[in-house]
Amino acid sequence: MTNLMDMLQGQLTPELLGYLSKSIGGADKQQTATAANGIFSVLLNAMTRNAGSAEGIGGLLGALDRDHDGSILDDAVGLLSGMSTPSNSNMLNSAGMLKHILGGKQSNVVSNISKVSGLDAMDVGSLMMKLAPLVMGVLGKQKRSNSLDAGGLFDLLSGSTKAQVQQNPQASIFEKILDRDGDGSIMDDVASIGFKTLGGLFRK
Repeated sequence: MTNLMDMLQGQLTPELLGYLSKSIGGADKQQTATAANGIFSVLLNAMTRNAGSAEGIGGLLGALDRDHDGSILDDAVGLLSGMSTPSNSNMLNSAGMLKHILGGKQSNVVSNISKVSGLDAMDVGSLMMKLAPLVMGVLGKQKRSNSLDAGGLFDLLSGSTKAQVQQNPQASIFEKILDRDGDGSIMDDVASIGFKTLGGLFRK
């Protein structure tokens, strides 16, 4: 079965990881990778939850049809860095994407991923803005390649989030971020796992 998390991790090439680390001031690449994978995980979990309603899945289908054909994956570094021009500017409208995906939980997500990864919250926020279009691009490419309807898209999202936790039970820590209100922290969970273990959580 197609696993969106595996596909997103596959996009995190040495070139892209190097660009992302450099774009936030030369951050440690392992910390950047941990934050990036946390962002991927939380966004997929949030999209799966949103897609559970008719309004949510309808809005996602419309956004994918209009703005996300997957072409961003052909030149991710060029498009995200501004060196290349997208065929559709909405492809890179990260603020709009994150508002729809995370709603009012965005600052809480950023805060907790900052604590998990060790990166500054501002840097995590910057990474999230850069990575949201990749998540939509991967999803849009799968929708088109497999001619997915609403049911198929929901099955893809829910199957991917379930597989992620089955493969790495500790990955459920990122789902918990969505269940925290306000400034709620997941640091107790992080402490019980250990940063070293968490840092290598997504390594193959």
